Amino acid sequence: MSYCLNPDCQQPNNPTGTKFCQSCGSPLLLKDRYRAVHPLGEGGFGRTFLAIDEHRLNSRCVIKQFLPQARGTSTLNQAALEQAIRLFNQEAMRLDELGEHSQIPTLLAYFEDHARLYLVQQFVEGQTLLQELQLRGRFSEAEIRNLLQDLLPVLRFVHDRQVIHRDIKPTNILRRSGDRRFVLIDFGIAKQITPESLTLGGTKIGTEGYAPIEQWRSGRAFPASDLYSLGATCAFLLTCVRPDELFDPIQGRWLWQDCLERDGITLSPQLTFILDKLLKDAVSERYQSAEEVLRDLQIPVGQMSSMPSQVASPVASMPSLPPMPQIWLKAYTIREHRDRIRCLAMHPAGDLFASGSNDRTVRLWELTTGRSLRVLQGHKEPIHAVAISPSGKTLASGGSDKTICLWHVETGRLLYTLTEHTNWVNALAITGDGLMLVSAGDDKTIKRWNLEGGSLLQSWVGHSSSIYALAISPDSKLVASGGNDREIKLWDLEAGLHIRTFSRHASRVTALAISPDGQTLASGSNDGTIKLWNLHTGQLLHTLTAHREGVTSVAIGADHQNPGNYVLVSGCCDHTVNLWEVATGKLLCTLSGNTSAVNAVAISPNGNTIISGSTDRVIQVWRLST
Repeated sequence: MSYCLNPDCQQPNNPTGTKFCQSCGSPLLLKDRYRAVHPLGEGGFGRTFLAIDEHRLNSRCVIKQFLPQARGTSTLNQAALEQAIRLFNQEAMRLDELGEHSQIPTLLAYFEDHARLYLVQQFVEGQTLLQELQLRGRFSEAEIRNLLQDLLPVLRFVHDRQVIHRDIKPTNILRRSGDRRFVLIDFGIAKQITPESLTLGGTKIGTEGYAPIEQWRSGRAFPASDLYSLGATCAFLLTCVRPDELFDPIQGRWLWQDCLERDGITLSPQLTFILDKLLKDAVSERYQSAEEVLRDLQIPVGQMSSMPSQVASPVASMPSLPPMPQIWLKAYTIREHRDRIRCLAMHPAGDLFASGSNDRTVRLWELTTGRSLRVLQGHKEPIHAVAISPSGKTLASGGSDKTICLWHVETGRLLYTLTEHTNWVNALAITGDGLMLVSAGDDKTIKRWNLEGGSLLQSWVGHSSSIYALAISPDSKLVASGGNDREIKLWDLEAGLHIRTFSRHASRVTALAISPDGQTLASGSNDGTIKLWNLHTGQLLHTLTAHREGVTSVAIGADHQNPGNYVLVSGCCDHTVNLWEVATGKLLCTLSGNTSAVNAVAISPNGNTIISGSTDRVIQVWRLST
């Protein structure tokens, strides 16, 4: 695949080997050799892409494109623009100076092309520490020691060359796949150590929670500043709590030890002392060099002259900590659809997901990276619903063209087109055994299909108006439907017989979900509420009212932090995604950052990833950090 680097291109994906973008006509090769493959990330000053170098046997590399007016940011004033250019140029200079180290990416090229600045550097195969934490949980003491012993020599090398990184954090440390060594990346705000920089200060820059106080107050940075950031990184990896949540400003003390004690984890006095010293507020009280930290790591505990013989735990004198909050971090953003996102579906294996849009396409994405896998084109009108079979082999999509398409997920091949609906198809659901597809829409009918061959098995009518939502029980025996008549109806799926009606909403029912244990039904409505019902008795359990506008979508998944419990995810026209505890109806947290109505949500099988799709054509992906 070739990816167009024109930031205004509406359809940047192009076939492999194409020389000019098929959408906007821009050249796809930089300097006639570097070809972008797909985006890796985007920030206020630019975008990063995985690329290949066609002059070096198509070896992989990374392209950084300087783009200070990146999508979603306001136009910079002249002073800010000059500062952004300076920082981008500075990264190139620093990489050129430091690229001789095997744990720092090598600068391959730096140039201007079509009035834009580009930096090309070595591609490092691996995951950031944040990605690793999100996938497998907190680090152990042995892993923190390994991190320090492997990365501190890199910092010693950097500091010996009179450079301070100034932005050490989990997303700027990669674990290389081949040899499992740690690689320090992103020298975009690195600072040269000079007598003037140590006394006069400079740009106030860094990442909140990881940057020490001297960087925020005066812009000054020292080798000890990088060591502080490394200590904050270690505290986060040990506790899964962000550093800005680990410091009590009232008492002026760190809480990372308290968090570990609460979870029954005890560190050795040696590592506790080292982390405490890394995180001192006063620069003079911290380690002054990476060499000092390495020395203390090697010295047996009893011989550490600067360490008390026993490190006292502050927990006994402190009140108990409040329950640990759920902290969700935005993993990445996708902006490849050309119109609003209407629906999402998660693959049962949790490795990919599907999105449907008003642009008439269904797209499949790799969950870990957001990489585009394939585009399914066959519908003639906007797509309202998508569903993936439990086997993960078949995807169903339905929309305004009154049809349902069945696709082969692996190849993207269209298997069948089902045409029996006489109006828009708004909702789809597949039984847990993977045998049947259920559909409903504006023609007021519910239809049951054989998923394998696409034959219609049964059709029935029960609602007086359009149907917008469906949900099937895990045992494949019951199906719930909701729609414009403000009612939720429960049916015997095999017979198509009505069992009961749930009717407490004040406006149309837009979304339904059934918990994995088959006990709870969740309904979302245009009245701004979510209701939780006992599926088998019809009893109303909770009414959830935190949303300010109409609820568009709900999903229920595993509670990653509390095995055996379930989390409800809801999307709303108020631009937010809310997470709720199903058992109690308690609001756990709110994910904000969308700029328009959230039309669809999905949650991964293990409960640690949430996806939302919105009217502004954006897909947001969040991952749980605590």
